[in-house]
Amino acid sequence: MGVVDRLSSVFKGREEFDLTDGNIGKPLFYLSLPIVVTNLLQTAYNLADTLWLGRYSTEALAAISFAFPMVFLLFSLGMGITVAGSVLVAQHVGADEESEAEYAASQTVSFAVVASLVLGAVGYFVVGDLLGLLGASPDVLPGATAYMRIISSGLVFMFGFFVFTALMRGYGDTITPMLVMLLTVVINIVIDPFLIFGWWIFPELGVAGAAYATIFSRAVAFVVGMAVLLQGRRGVQINPADMVPNLSYARKIVRIGVPASVEMTGRSLSVNLMLVIVGLFPTTVVAGYGIGVRVFSVIFLPAIAVARGVETMTGQNIGAGKPDRAATAAGLAAKTMFVILASLGVVTILAAGPIASVFTSDPEVVAVTADFLRWVAPTFGFIGVMRAYTGSFRGAGKTMTAAAISILMLGVIRTPVALGLARPDILSLPIDGFGSTGIWMAFAVSNTAGAVIAYLWYRRGTWRDADPRGEPAPGDDEDGDADDNADAAGATPTDD
Repeated sequence: MGVVDRLSSVFKGREEFDLTDGNIGKPLFYLSLPIVVTNLLQTAYNLADTLWLGRYSTEALAAISFAFPMVFLLFSLGMGITVAGSVLVAQHVGADEESEAEYAASQTVSFAVVASLVLGAVGYFVVGDLLGLLGASPDVLPGATAYMRIISSGLVFMFGFFVFTALMRGYGDTITPMLVMLLTVVINIVIDPFLIFGWWIFPELGVAGAAYATIFSRAVAFVVGMAVLLQGRRGVQINPADMVPNLSYARKIVRIGVPASVEMTGRSLSVNLMLVIVGLFPTTVVAGYGIGVRVFSVIFLPAIAVARGVETMTGQNIGAGKPDRAATAAGLAAKTMFVILASLGVVTILAAGPIASVFTSDPEVVAVTADFLRWVAPTFGFIGVMRAYTGSFRGAGKTMTAAAISILMLGVIRTPVALGLARPDILSLPIDGFGSTGIWMAFAVSNTAGAVIAYLWYRRGTWRDADPRGEPAPGDDEDGDADDNADAAGATPTDD
């Protein structure tokens, strides 16, 4: 039995279970598992950079703490294209329209390349000013700017691979993208230290070396991914003749993709605003924050994946006239994620110091990171609850509700509370500030509030009135049929 066959026996396809009848837990698991693995591999890129640069210098670690949110912002602006492509491919494949699916995939690749080139060019010239506005200190700004300019120059490779992953997922093949992702993660981890520290024949490039390693590994992934799509032996095929940009088709891609980009851009802006507040403190705090966020992002990957599974199950069951089954799936996911993530939170509290020490030997950064984790870890379970219910909102077509909850949690609660507790003098508040600890406290407050808001909003039952086949919602197709598989088929690393 080959590697692909072995993986296929673990990652079952949708044809092997019915989402609208029978057991709920098992199909939810099989929907979520491939997304966990894919997103975990994606996160490995960031963790590798964080690990090696943490051993290089505190300034280098702080530099990528500023750079990562900027990368997220660039991806968010264009990621709607990948969502649109996966949706269109999924629809045509489901309708047994092979030629239409191939045309959709070909057009998506074309427009993704154009969009990434434009975004990369803009990013190259403006990142320095934006990083300065975010508060990057003079000793951190050069490294962060160099990193972002290299990433911007190679954005087409990074974005192209995400498109490949989305199109294959829209077709129903999640194993091939995982294998390609695994290959490139290994390449990135191996060459990172050679370029950062100047091992063997390579020059010492520091932060820039991490960027070059990322671009090279993504270029390999892009080439392999495009070869797979051109051959069409595994999944949907793209045809050079169909890649001539069609402006009429572009409008369809924009109409479907813009809502996804808006939500992800909103999340990205919230992350960058938080970084402005963190930037008010010394470099050691910025570096510790960067490590804490990386650890944080890995731990709640299961919640993101399960939320995607809930989206699909809710969409199909609402369409089948079974809202109670959709509600049961959301409730089961919320309870399961609360228990799992709360347990991981306990482990994180107990091992906060050793976890931080994996990424840096600077005792001050270790102390900051441990403080961050000990404040945030007790609320890990609430993140699972919020993700489960917002996933069900999206699956029911209430995408604006899901976006509103996320923006409320991040922009209205987390950011003002962080500023008020960390630097009350800026807001002229008559209280004593908690310093950087006030920022970590804001994470705990917003995580808990987000779960409570999502649960209470869900209990109102307004989502039961949604019908993906009825009145068009943002991202629906022209005849009013909702894109049930939009988020499940188009799940992207930067979203999750």
